[in-house]
Amino acid sequence: MMHEDQAAGTMPAAPPREGRPPRGRRPQGDRPKRREISGWVILDKGVGMTSTHAVAAVKRALNAKKAGHAGTLDPLASGILPIALGEATKTVPFVMDGRKAYVFTVTWGTETDTDDAEGRPVATSDKRPTREEVEAVLPRFVGAIEQVPPRYSAIKIQGERAYDLARDGEVVELVARPVQIDRLAVVAHSEERTIIEAECGKGTYVRAIARDLGRALGCLGHVSALRRTRVGPFFEDQSCTIGALEAAEGVEIPAVLRPVEVALDAVPCVPVSRDMALRLMRGQPVILRGRDAPLGGKAYATCNGILVAVGDVERGELVPHRVFHLGGTAAPRHG
Repeated sequence: MMHEDQAAGTMPAAPPREGRPPRGRRPQGDRPKRREISGWVILDKGVGMTSTHAVAAVKRALNAKKAGHAGTLDPLASGILPIALGEATKTVPFVMDGRKAYVFTVTWGTETDTDDAEGRPVATSDKRPTREEVEAVLPRFVGAIEQVPPRYSAIKIQGERAYDLARDGEVVELVARPVQIDRLAVVAHSEERTIIEAECGKGTYVRAIARDLGRALGCLGHVSALRRTRVGPFFEDQSCTIGALEAAEGVEIPAVLRPVEVALDAVPCVPVSRDMALRLMRGQPVILRGRDAPLGGKAYATCNGILVAVGDVERGELVPHRVFHLGGTAAPRHG
């Protein structure tokens, strides 16, 4: 529920005195050159940090040239934020389409305008549910369901973000969208709050789950704590903190990087010859042979174990949509 940033205009700088760099600037030779690094950092983001800030911090810690994240995590939330470096940014959509898992706390008795603890209370209730009542209503929200996103969300309405319209005081009416929730389970329960585990698909809002549970139970509720424990192929035990990255000072980069192609774990792999790899690198399709070749859908090609391209299999050919230039910049595949 936040976004940034804009460059300000500047006046031309006065010429520096001889023998001295311009005031407030480092000498050109002292500036570390950004490195071409490709791979995934599985960041354990702390509460209070925006996803944009997290990407900038990882870039700075590893002195990486290019980075992006796979799926925004609100400042209120902690947990897994996969950050793609270099050529891995081309595989971000595959991670964002993957399954996600969360552990979240619902505080009962108050609904807020943002459906989380950062919002303004809009309704209250004296009723509090028992554990049995919460567990009895959970099955209503499992499976393929229709979910209305929170008013403060990144959903676009006639080209405008819903949260921008809501901040401007406009009445935001969002339509229900189909989402897939695979699992909801109570982890712990007290009179005032319940901790729940969730496994769900792309586009699901945990804040909306808490809001709808509160309404279904007649006691109202909002998310007061949220932790993401999985995004696609990435899990908590693969993660590291900003502090750990900064302490490594770039020396242990291979230890924290995961290979670019890990993001494609759900996609068939097709080994190709050097000649075929060169065709793919030029954006040309190649004919796939062999009984193990995929008949359709997405696939990615490797040559001598190095990722070359990802694309669609059409009529026996692999048509590349993204090609990769990894060379010596790629993270090694961990044994």
